[in-house]
Amino acid sequence: MEIKVLGPGCARCKALEQNVINALAEMGVAADVEKVTDINKITDYGVMMTPGLVINGKVKVFGRVPDKEEIKKWVQEEMS
Repeated sequence: MEIKVLGPGCARCKALEQNVINALAEMGVAADVEKVTDINKITDYGVMMTPGLVINGKVKVFGRVPDKEEIKKWVQEEMS
């Protein structure tokens, strides 16, 4: 599973990254978590507001920080 956290490194981006790591740890799921800070790569995903979350190439959310439960749901969807 490939997960990308999109954002320049602001507090909300860091909060999203931490929520992703915590959700994966609670689920016992191994995934590559990559931070994408290049604004051109972020806009390539069609994301205009950060932070953004991409799981297996699909944009799941942007412009807000989802909680761990939402992230777990998306990870579960991508595993099935």
